[in-house]
Amino acid sequence: MASRMTIAGLLYLVAPAPGVAQIAPDQEGFIVAAPEAMVPPERGREIHILGNPSQPGLYVLRVIWEPGQGSRPHFHDEARLITVLEGTWYLATGAAADVYDPDSMRPVTAGTFVYQPPNGHHYDMAKDERVVIQITGIGPVRTTSIPQTDR
Repeated sequence: MASRMTIAGLLYLVAPAPGVAQIAPDQEGFIVAAPEAMVPPERGREIHILGNPSQPGLYVLRVIWEPGQGSRPHFHDEARLITVLEGTWYLATGAAADVYDPDSMRPVTAGTFVYQPPNGHHYDMAKDERVVIQITGIGPVRTTSIPQTDR
């Protein structure tokens, strides 16, 4: 068991793309990543813990939203399983999410689980504090923006 812990300690980060960090498995394929290993590169906000959402197979991402960062109405063609790890994340879902209105978003606090069904319309953001979420899904995932009209 001690040798496994030593091998797991050899994890390192490689950057597959600007702003994204990738956790690498050990020689036997295990991933044991301590919080300090799951830090995005400078000016990045995403860590690929396992797999890649643009490739076939299981993926696990950790995404960091700084205050004021968020998305516009969109959907993904595959289901996503999300856990809020830190902060209060704001979310709009369903038909109401077809039109961007940040005042109508509901707060989702740390520890909350969210299931996003395939093609489920939504948008999300961090309003006043840093938010960390973890997303699990099966790739490849295609994201489609929902066009907005001026109001």
